[in-house]
Amino acid sequence: PWSGIVLDEAQNIKNPETRQSRAVRSLTADYKIALTGTPVENNVGELWAIMEFLNPGFLGSAAEFRRRFLLPIQKADNDAAGKLRKLTAPFILRRLKTDRSVLEDLPEKMEMKVFCNLTPEQASLYKSVVEDTTRALDTSTGIRRKGVILAALTKLKQICNHPAQFLGDESPLPGRSGKLSRLTEMVEELLAEGDRALIFSQFADMGQRLRSHLSATFGQEALFLHGGVPAHKRDQMVERFQNGGDSAPRLFVLSLKAGGTGLNLTAANHVFHFDRWWNPAVENQATDRAFRIGQKRNVQVHKFVCVGTLEERIDEMIERKKAIADNVVGAGEAWLTELSTAEIKELFSLRQEALA
Repeated sequence: PWSGIVLDEAQNIKNPETRQSRAVRSLTADYKIALTGTPVENNVGELWAIMEFLNPGFLGSAAEFRRRFLLPIQKADNDAAGKLRKLTAPFILRRLKTDRSVLEDLPEKMEMKVFCNLTPEQASLYKSVVEDTTRALDTSTGIRRKGVILAALTKLKQICNHPAQFLGDESPLPGRSGKLSRLTEMVEELLAEGDRALIFSQFADMGQRLRSHLSATFGQEALFLHGGVPAHKRDQMVERFQNGGDSAPRLFVLSLKAGGTGLNLTAANHVFHFDRWWNPAVENQATDRAFRIGQKRNVQVHKFVCVGTLEERIDEMIERKKAIADNVVGAGEAWLTELSTAEIKELFSLRQEALA
C-alpha cells in the first residue's frame, strides 16, 4: 500500500528552526504534497523548509542554503534568485486568481501610490525624532542599537500618520496631517459615487482615530475591527457590511493583523493602506479581503506614502526587492536594523519635498 502526506497551508514548517518544523520534515511517506498560497512570505528560508519536507536534502543543509541563496538574494543578487527558481520550478505548480485560465470573471485590480506631504507640525516632530535617534545611534551597539532603530521606525511612522497618534493625546485631528486630509478627500469622492471602502492601519489606536474622524466628518457609521473585538461581534460587522443593503455601513476600518486574513469583504471596491507594512505579502493578504472570488467590480488599491520621509525610501527599497524575487523581504522590519548607521541616517532624514 502507498502512504501519503498532504500538508495544508504549510504554515507549521515555515520557520526551519522550530521543533515542530523539524518534526514535520522528518515524516516519511511515499509521496508528499505541500499546499500554501505564500510559499515565500518573509524570506526564502521558508521555501527551503517546504522543499526539505518534500525532497529532503535537495537544496542542501539550512546553512548551505543560507550561504548560496538566502543571503545573496537579500543583497539583490539576480543570479542567485534565478538559480533558485530554476531548481524549484519543476516541483511547484502555481496558480493565481488573476490568471484568466483559472478564473475568467474576476474584475481588475488597480494599485496606485498616493503621495502626501507633511504639515509643518509633522515636519517639526519628525526632525526632533531624527535628531534624538542620530545621537543615540552614535553611542549604541548590538541589541540596543536594534532597539533604537525599531523604536524610531515606529515613532516616525506615527508622525507620518498624525501628530495626535505620536503624542498619544485626544487633540483635534483635522488640518494636522497630510495623509488624513487626502484620505478625507478621497473618501468623500467614493461616497459620492456610492462605493464602499476598507481602510487598513497597522496601529489600532490610529484605526480608532480614523473611525471617529470619518464618522464625524461624513455623518455616518464607520465600522472598526481590531484584535480586541470578540469573534461574534466581528461576524456581525462582516455580515452588516456585506449584506446590509442600502443601510449598511460603507466604511470599514480594520487593523492590519486582525482584519488582514480570513474575511470576505467583497462589498468594498476600494482598499486603503493608510500606513505601510513593509512585507508586501501581508499587504496583499489584506487587499485580498476585497479582491477575491465574489467581487463584481474593479478594485482600486490606494497605498499612502509621505514624500521625502522614510516611508518613500522604504517603499523604493521594497520595490527593488520585489523585482529580484517575488515578495522576498526580511521578516517585518527586522531587516532594516542590519543597515549601517550611515544608511539609517540617510533613511530617516527629512527631504525638502516633504513639505508642500
